Amino acid sequence: MAREAQDDAALLQRIHAHGEIGATAQGGVCRIALTDADRQGRDQLVAWMRELGLAVHVDRIGNIFGLRAGLADDAPVMTGSHIDTVATGGRYDGIYGVMAGLEVVRRLNERGTRTRRPLVVAAFTNEEGVRFMPDMMGSLVHAGGYPLQQALDSVDADGRRLGDELQRTGYAGEMACGEIRPHAFVELHIEQGPVLEAEGLAIGAVQDLQGISWQEIVVTGQSNHAGTTPMHLRRDAGYCAAAIVVFVRELALRFGGSQVATVGALTLQPNLVNVIAARATLTVDLRHTDEPTLQRAERELAAYLAALAAQQGVTIEARPLARFEPVRFDPRLVGCIEAAASARGLAHRRMSSGAGHDAQMMARICPAAMIFVPSQAGISHNPREHTAPAQLAQGATVLMDVLCALANEGPG
Repeated sequence: MAREAQDDAALLQRIHAHGEIGATAQGGVCRIALTDADRQGRDQLVAWMRELGLAVHVDRIGNIFGLRAGLADDAPVMTGSHIDTVATGGRYDGIYGVMAGLEVVRRLNERGTRTRRPLVVAAFTNEEGVRFMPDMMGSLVHAGGYPLQQALDSVDADGRRLGDELQRTGYAGEMACGEIRPHAFVELHIEQGPVLEAEGLAIGAVQDLQGISWQEIVVTGQSNHAGTTPMHLRRDAGYCAAAIVVFVRELALRFGGSQVATVGALTLQPNLVNVIAARATLTVDLRHTDEPTLQRAERELAAYLAALAAQQGVTIEARPLARFEPVRFDPRLVGCIEAAASARGLAHRRMSSGAGHDAQMMARICPAAMIFVPSQAGISHNPREHTAPAQLAQGATVLMDVLCALANEGPG
């Protein structure tokens, strides 16, 4: 096929037009899964898919698939990502991969080019996991890793059920989850980290993705007067929470390598300046690319919690929120991405992803890989999230080349 690069104007127009749906005063996007803003975003996506001649299918978890027929009725090549955001989201996370998939279709339509295999552009439900748990829910259900009914019965902080919200927004589809089993899945995404920019590279060929362990930890102590209770007689849940925060940071620094650890949410009760906290609730996020190492970090945290509880006379309970093993992407697909970048003269490297993505779930059922483009200053989940137009276009061009190569492969 012709070595024509993607035009950034049409891609940017779609990204920015979609970014107005759920736009915030700070310049970002708040389009949390299955809110009214998400419904509007879905409606716009479906309209664009139909304008491009794609056959639109929605499955029972609300995943949206736009199908472009191939010359043969073989397993399709799928691309895509998600359109939901965090509350303080930027304009590129997730949506870039979906819009770039549409642009590949638009360019093929303009040329009158047919691929041997069908192409599918996907938008998966509730990738961020902000409102309903777990995150990456739509792709996980599609891949058979999470029961559909359990997903539908998930409730948000206000007690609203996911299945009811699908009905309310009009995206409780008829297609069976997992009905489309791809020949390959390739997800294009902003890096959400600083590596590519720091090294002056255009493309990341993502070879693996960190495992994720999320836990909610509840410390129960005793509320008491902050002025009259001697330090050695306190059962201070606030102190214990602080000690856990310090421990997980020191654990990550001690392990080194790709180990990271984060306490992202922490609340105290009764949360008063002159009262010892009776209860602390916090989350711990542990990630590593090596499963045995991640398990060792989990064991060390569990042992520390037990020792801390005994030492401080408190009760500490840990509840798992999400657990995903590390993923190694298909080496052949990673090589295809590298070859496409080289053919376009784009500097590239193999790399790991520290964030979770739909591609890691799709890797359970088909060969999968990811393409990264740089993120300015490594900022994401933030209104300041930005990738230069030329870099967005370069990523979309590599995606186009990889998808076309895979979609023209024969049976097998």
